[in-house]
Amino acid sequence: MQAGSIEQQLRRIIESNVEEENYNWLEGKINAIIENKSTKDLFMTYSLIASKIKLKHDLNTAMVSDDLSSYLEIQKADLRELSRLYLLTKVTNSDTEFFTPKVANIIQVADTGELTTFLKFLILLPHCEKYKSVAVDALRTNIATVFDAIALNNPYPGKYFDDNQWNQMYLKAAFMPRDLSQILDVDKRANSELARIISDYAHERWAASREVNPYFWRPVGEFLNDKLLKDMERLFLSTDLFENRAAALCCHRSDNPKAKSLLNAHLELKEQIENNSLNWETLKD
Repeated sequence: MQAGSIEQQLRRIIESNVEEENYNWLEGKINAIIENKSTKDLFMTYSLIASKIKLKHDLNTAMVSDDLSSYLEIQKADLRELSRLYLLTKVTNSDTEFFTPKVANIIQVADTGELTTFLKFLILLPHCEKYKSVAVDALRTNIATVFDAIALNNPYPGKYFDDNQWNQMYLKAAFMPRDLSQILDVDKRANSELARIISDYAHERWAASREVNPYFWRPVGEFLNDKLLKDMERLFLSTDLFENRAAALCCHRSDNPKAKSLLNAHLELKEQIENNSLNWETLKD
């Protein structure tokens, strides 16, 4: 979606869900920020939204596109978050060159909730690629809500992170641990270095008699070398059905004849994959 379209759709949501007095307050503040080029008022308004905009349980997004509505639902968006997003979107659209660095600086004064909002909806901001350093910095946090905001159900990393940044995020998500099934674009961003890291990490866990999340193996399928094939053999021999399934899914994705042979020794799992009753989404069903 185009940035202008996002701004207009956010305005419709807020106008339809926020009390008229508070809607007028928000529009007045935004227009003043744009007119005066006031960085101070931008930061202050971003924070004041928490006290000025009332939350409601029945947020209505029927007036916007299905893809935006679905994304807001997945991210459990509330009116305060959308009001902040609208603020940032409208001021940036008014003067991209001036306001983009100011918006990026919000992270330096934001509290945890404000930062979480920024990250969850980063993909919707105009010229969002310019905030990549902010998103990468968020990977260093040990605050689960902040990390989840950029790592889970968020298309931004898959679109803008390089392989090293992506691999760092994926490994930390496993280490924290977070729900790996909520990371988007895992197949698209799979790479050989990540496959190596996953194997090394698994061996460290096994050596310490610790479990490895079966979903963790998803990116290795295209890169099954002899070492990783031994890992798949171990997963197939496991008494954990989910590990068996993970091995089957990895081998099915591989072009390595040895992987195909290994999968053919587990015909029931192979058939489940071929009829699509077994995939990464149904791994733990």
